[in-house]
Amino acid sequence: MRALFVVPLLIVGQSCTDLTEVPQDALTPKNAFHTDAEVLAGVAGVYANLRDIEFWELNEVTTDEAIVPTRGNDWYDNGTWLELHRQTWTASSGTALGNMNNAWNNLFSGVAKANLMIDVITKAGGTNAPRTLAELRTLRAWHYYKLLDMFGNVPIVTGTALKQYPSATRSEVFAFVEKELNESRAALPDKWDGSGYGRLTKGAADAMLASIYLNAGVFSKNTGVNATSYNSCNVPVSGGTNGCAAAIAAATRVINSGVYTLNPDWKNNFALNNETSPENIFVIVYVTDQALGGNAPMRTLHYNQLNTGWGTPWNGVATLAETYNAFDPADERRGMFLQGPQNSFETNAPAKDRTGARLDFSINIPDATQAGEGIGVRFNKFPPLPNAPSGNGHPNDYPFFRLAEMYLIKAEAELELGQTAAALTDLNLVHSRHFNPPQLLTTASRDAILKERLLEFAAEGKRRTDLIRNGKYLNQWSTAMLNGKRDQSAKPWLILFPVPATQISSNPLLKQNPGY
Repeated sequence: MRALFVVPLLIVGQSCTDLTEVPQDALTPKNAFHTDAEVLAGVAGVYANLRDIEFWELNEVTTDEAIVPTRGNDWYDNGTWLELHRQTWTASSGTALGNMNNAWNNLFSGVAKANLMIDVITKAGGTNAPRTLAELRTLRAWHYYKLLDMFGNVPIVTGTALKQYPSATRSEVFAFVEKELNESRAALPDKWDGSGYGRLTKGAADAMLASIYLNAGVFSKNTGVNATSYNSCNVPVSGGTNGCAAAIAAATRVINSGVYTLNPDWKNNFALNNETSPENIFVIVYVTDQALGGNAPMRTLHYNQLNTGWGTPWNGVATLAETYNAFDPADERRGMFLQGPQNSFETNAPAKDRTGARLDFSINIPDATQAGEGIGVRFNKFPPLPNAPSGNGHPNDYPFFRLAEMYLIKAEAELELGQTAAALTDLNLVHSRHFNPPQLLTTASRDAILKERLLEFAAEGKRRTDLIRNGKYLNQWSTAMLNGKRDQSAKPWLILFPVPATQISSNPLLKQNPGY
């Protein structure tokens, strides 16, 4: 059941450019939040903010996983999509004023909504207040986790006062997220009953902790991250330990919780009914509704492969040949891609392009500035709902953390600590299940774990973070990147996105990230 996410919301979301804007019609402890149902509806308003995953494009299209070629008159958009892929943005370019600004606003909108509900629940009290406050603090920490990853130096806002806030350092934001998660996790439940599906649990908080600890060597720096300097084992964290040991401890808590298991049907983690998956730890819940549904299939499928009540797919995002070819044909995960002659998802009849020719998705993208309709392999990890009532009405929940990642986080941290045998065991728990008969890797290395994360999490919004942590984000990976001639090593600041110029204009207390 998904009751939490269809409760009529008591909070109306608004833009949050000034970081503190609170909806003027928000209810307060004086006139609401006297019953469990009212509290639930208020908390649901914060969860609703998760559905706008602006971070996805920034964390996929800027990497070797995804590209949005210009297709005739479609998808040029003043060059913003190729600017993203080629990493040629500035603080005032199209992507910064569009994609990055939208992500900034969306994430701080979530912070503002969480702050409002924390304030009203603190004042209203009640039997469940400690658990609800832990849930809200964890939700706020998740928004700051993404801000930490993408923008680094951002204001830490914990109240509802209408004022401007100065930028905190990236290391200060890291410490804030760590503290919020550690202080909240104990009050969260191990799991919810069916009506609480999608709400944050102790496992979700631990998964976030495992991730920030694995990235501690990056999240403490503004520039200069490379394959030798990122090591989180050299970064002290709370509890008198280091990032690697803390990542192992947090991931192990999730693994040993008894709540999650690796799904024997890997595809079910992303299916239309993936709320049944025992592997998914933290999901963004979607339902079959224009306002509450997902649109992953719309981003990739061809116009003529699907019809919905809200139009046809957008024929945009494609996968690079280098990425597609990294998947072993015997690996079941290669089935997440669409390549070659295509059919309709409604009728299964051969699909045609707009010229009437058979639609055929090519592997190679010879020229991303002049691509045909069928150029590029497509993601189909989140399969579409045929005859969906709307383009944004696909009910596949978006899993941001899965149990498989906990094993790979452990493997990576163990490897950095010199625990090679343990790293290989955890790596193979994920790798071997995708082959029939099972196929075991014989060595664990940084490159092997990074490749496994590509194979396992493609299209799940994690690639940018993984490449940065491994010192490879600034590498050339496709001919679409400045026509094959590219050296971004002289621009180490690109590991952070700029604070969009519009944000600094509205709040002069903000500091621009180095290099911009």
